Amino acid sequence: MQFPLQVLVWNEGQHEKRNKTVQQIYPHGICAPLVESLRAQGYAHTQMVTLDDPDQGLSEATLAQTDVLVWWGHVAHDQVRDEFVDRVQRRVLEGMGLVVLHSGHHAKIFRRLMGTTCSLRWREDGLHERLWVVDPGHPIADGLPPYFEIPQDEMYGEHFDIPTPDAVVLISWFAGGEVFRSGCCFHRGRGKIFYFRPGHETFPVYYQKEVQQVIANGVRWAAPGKGPAFVYSGGETLHAAALEPYQAG
Repeated sequence: MQFPLQVLVWNEGQHEKRNKTVQQIYPHGICAPLVESLRAQGYAHTQMVTLDDPDQGLSEATLAQTDVLVWWGHVAHDQVRDEFVDRVQRRVLEGMGLVVLHSGHHAKIFRRLMGTTCSLRWREDGLHERLWVVDPGHPIADGLPPYFEIPQDEMYGEHFDIPTPDAVVLISWFAGGEVFRSGCCFHRGRGKIFYFRPGHETFPVYYQKEVQQVIANGVRWAAPGKGPAFVYSGGETLHAAALEPYQAG
């Protein structure tokens, strides 16, 4: 099945320059396997941009034609210009979907949309992770087993400082004993946001088929809906004329 969505994968693209382990695991970029997987699963119009592209890959024209933005960042959150964060926020409120991966929990755009620190506990020990589907009826759970395991990954643990999600689809258990809300859904304006935890850069997590399936499902869920027209007011209140005749006072 082909999906006529324009998907933009934003990959920070910095680890690949300086870390030989990352270069060996992801020779074409951390998010390259995700781009390939999304295309193979029917999202033929999937492109990847990086921080080093013109306008940091987030030009007005590019975002205007993007249905779902997938975001991976880690060491260069502070380098993303605020004017581009404003652009992405506006597009999300207008209806563009946003899928935030792994360390993108501290991305400017995610923290802006959450309104919290989005901080958590972490440990890089490379032990295994077990992800449980806790909302099997949710579209993001389509095609998944009751649980799946990642052989090696970084640990993220609670408390995860985010607003209460509209839905939690997956939770993680780690070999060290921690648990984490690893698949969280939110609505902002007309837009939908999915946060998915796995994906540390020094482990081949994004080659795993279950991980790729979750991300593809997240893209489909976050795609713009066909509800009533939504007017983005830029944060200003809108004066509304009465729909019915009435006598004031």
